[in-house]
Amino acid sequence: MARIGIIGSAGRMGQALVEAIAAAGEQLAGGVDKGDDLAALAATSDVLLDFSSPAALEGNLDVAMAAGVPIVVGTTGLEERHHWLCDSAAERIAVLQTGNTSLGVTLLAHLVREAASRLGEDWDIEIAETHHRMKVDAPSGTALLLGAAAAAGRGIELGSHAERGRDGITGARGTGAIGFASLRGGSVAGDHTVHFLGADERLALTHLAENRSIFAKGAVRAAQWLIGQPAGRYGMGEVLGL
Repeated sequence: MARIGIIGSAGRMGQALVEAIAAAGEQLAGGVDKGDDLAALAATSDVLLDFSSPAALEGNLDVAMAAGVPIVVGTTGLEERHHWLCDSAAERIAVLQTGNTSLGVTLLAHLVREAASRLGEDWDIEIAETHHRMKVDAPSGTALLLGAAAAAGRGIELGSHAERGRDGITGARGTGAIGFASLRGGSVAGDHTVHFLGADERLALTHLAENRSIFAKGAVRAAQWLIGQPAGRYGMGEVLGL
């Protein structure tokens, strides 16, 4: 029975993780939030699940490294510096970082990469995402994950090809661009569609999240898989063997 510790246990995701850990037959080592003793939790955990905040990531990684405990980072809104921190920590411990722990989204990203690699630049790529009114970051971490998958399929860098927040007279769409559109409202757990738009035909790949429990279940599966892995940087693709 794996002992799983939760960073960010008081939030809605934290509560879903508690239920998912029990449903998976694993042991909840405990949970911490801002100001709590993470070092004590790390010392009694086989793996940590981090769904806290970008600002807390550096400290959380430091504690995980000091304890030699693998960590699943599901926090969204990460910037380039945070990914560098994950890379650095991965030299000492196993780090699985992802913008979405859903198994369905993981497979969707794989399909997006495959489609992008086979369709030419005359097929435009647009990513639309919808989330509840309380979400604070845009585009969502999942949308960026899907954008990165599309960019990888085409052998390009997402940062130099992304078109975000169009407004006003923007000019014609750039060739090879990957566009993002974000909608916010209601209680939507998370809807994502990747549109491939060609001349006279369109392809849409969609994932609809009906309950955040799917993210908790995927996170627990990722935690189970990560235990015993050597130091390194991992993603959900490895969990599904993709």
